[in-house]
Amino acid sequence: MSAPAATAPSAPPLHGPDRDRSIDLARAGALVVVVLLHATMVGIDVQDGRPVFSNALDIDGFAPWSWLVQVMPLFFAAGGFTAARSFRRSRARGASRAAFAATRVRRLLRPLPLVMLVLAAGLSALLVAGVPGDLVAVAGFRMSQPLWFLGVFVFAQALVPALVAAHDRAPVVTLAVLAAAVVAGDVLRMTSGVEALGLLGLASVWLTVQQLGFWIEDGRADAIAARVRWRMAAGTVGVLLVLVVSGAYAADMYVNLNPPTVALALFAFAQVTLFTLSRPALRRWAGRPPIARAVDAIGGRAMTVYLWHMPALVALAGAVAGSALVTGADLPAPASPAWWLDRPAWLVLGAVVVGAGAWAASRFETRHARSGAEPVTEQAGRAALATLTGAAAVAAVLALGLGPATAVLSALLAALAVRLSAAGPILPRGLTPAGARGGRRSPLRGPRRGAGGRAPSARRAG
Repeated sequence: MSAPAATAPSAPPLHGPDRDRSIDLARAGALVVVVLLHATMVGIDVQDGRPVFSNALDIDGFAPWSWLVQVMPLFFAAGGFTAARSFRRSRARGASRAAFAATRVRRLLRPLPLVMLVLAAGLSALLVAGVPGDLVAVAGFRMSQPLWFLGVFVFAQALVPALVAAHDRAPVVTLAVLAAAVVAGDVLRMTSGVEALGLLGLASVWLTVQQLGFWIEDGRADAIAARVRWRMAAGTVGVLLVLVVSGAYAADMYVNLNPPTVALALFAFAQVTLFTLSRPALRRWAGRPPIARAVDAIGGRAMTVYLWHMPALVALAGAVAGSALVTGADLPAPASPAWWLDRPAWLVLGAVVVGAGAWAASRFETRHARSGAEPVTEQAGRAALATLTGAAAVAAVLALGLGPATAVLSALLAALAVRLSAAGPILPRGLTPAGARGGRRSPLRGPRRGAGGRAPSARRAG
């Protein structure tokens, strides 16, 4: 947010509840919207005796709806709020910045190795069963599409200590610099014609949105008068409409997501501003016991649900197509009237499958976490390496495509990132090389030297 913020607190408060129900509700609600949207997007048909996957929402008329269902900015802002508050609490307890970053990396990446290994096994089984390779590749692509979020989110969360410090020193300047980077990236992409430069927006746009969460967390956003925030939101939407009508940017906010653009940043600013205005009402509503229980159930498994929902939905679509091939049943064409009539039943079935899969995976993750829990690293270099390795686990899949080999590679990189985030040796216990710290000394090297450099003498008999 920008001025006027003269009444904002001069120093971020370290008191108040660790949890904010409006933030919890925003995160859970955004995740539900993402899952339902992706479930609706899964189009499956049978043509010439083989399944055909498609994006069912790649239709005319979706652009206006994208303004309602594009919720990733809200997710990033809520993540910024939660991370900033968690960071302040950890610092108050004496934890280092590196330890905080390592904790975030470990928490976010822990579910990924299991997901990737299951996908490697599943895709391999399809190929062995004789499913055409191009169809398996399409299934892998559909399942991997949401992974961009994990890679960017890990990177953004690891930078929280540095960005919170910058925010505390100069909140307006920090936000302005990040916003300027968004504009510069778009200008560079448009003037050069090099579309790959749009990838710079993955950092600049989402770090800017995360920074908005810091403004909410320390009270600076609420310190701006409500009427001013209404005007800020309305003005931002007005600018965005001008850019869209002029043809500079697409009207579809999912087109503006890939790559992230100035249009998405403006949309995010308006969305987050409106969220700050609705927080009191959302907080009251989220405090109701049934809503609170649902929010807690979703929030406690958020990353697990996110990582498993597309594999579950694609598997479900494949099962439906396989059943149609066996029985000869006709499937309605995606986006046809009959297809829309089927959507309520499909969404319920998809929610059941995703929920069951996430519940089973979370139980496995919880047992694994309890059995292998250990302190996180305090070394900044090791925490940074864990972050880069985790991002590489996602980048490998997005760059090379999701297949059996890349899934295994991603699982190994994610597991390595989790190990790097811990304080112990990188190799699991029992695999540490002989002679390493804590390892068994090789008998070929002779006895250890005592003080003064002499070997300890054997005890004399008798």
